[in-house]
Amino acid sequence: MTDARTSHWDNIYGTKAETDVSWFQQTPEPSLTLLGLAGAKPSSAIIDIGGGASHLVDALLGQGFGDISVLDISQAALDADKERLGAAAQNVHWICSDVTAWRPERRYDVWHDRAAFHFLTDPADQAAYVSALNGALVAGGHAIIGTFAPDGPEKCSGLPIVRHDADSIGKLLGDDFVLLDSRRHEHRTPWGSVQQFQFGTFRKRT
Repeated sequence: MTDARTSHWDNIYGTKAETDVSWFQQTPEPSLTLLGLAGAKPSSAIIDIGGGASHLVDALLGQGFGDISVLDISQAALDADKERLGAAAQNVHWICSDVTAWRPERRYDVWHDRAAFHFLTDPADQAAYVSALNGALVAGGHAIIGTFAPDGPEKCSGLPIVRHDADSIGKLLGDDFVLLDSRRHEHRTPWGSVQQFQFGTFRKRT
């Protein structure tokens, strides 16, 4: 499954401009607001899951953050990031991996995921994601997870997704996490359609 997912996303990022994909954001909101809510500061270790071609890394570098990691299944996506950032790309830790197969080698203060988790439709993949999250996040750290809301699209990039609210994500995360904030977000695609998202911010207890 990992090879098929990798091929799919390499094809997407290798053939489309960033403004040709529905999830493009010039300004990464509400992610920046939620990072502030989580208490992130320039010294915080932040990992952006599925962050290929996202402009969140640009914004964080611009705000002086110095410990940023970006994980994506597609090397083509990460290469697009690096080309866009130029010399600043050397200040970012780049990880090409399927998050469901990834084994963290360090801990992070904040785990950020905008629109990666909802592609995991298999309960085994969802459990593997939660295992990676648990292994990557420090005690007291924060997980910010954004997905299509219950009234959002049922597919994205030709793939089925699982729509979530904060409660459904919280159940999958388990008792080690407590919900701090839940909010909806209307994302407008580059061609003007509106997609309903929901974002949940969770704190890891131990």
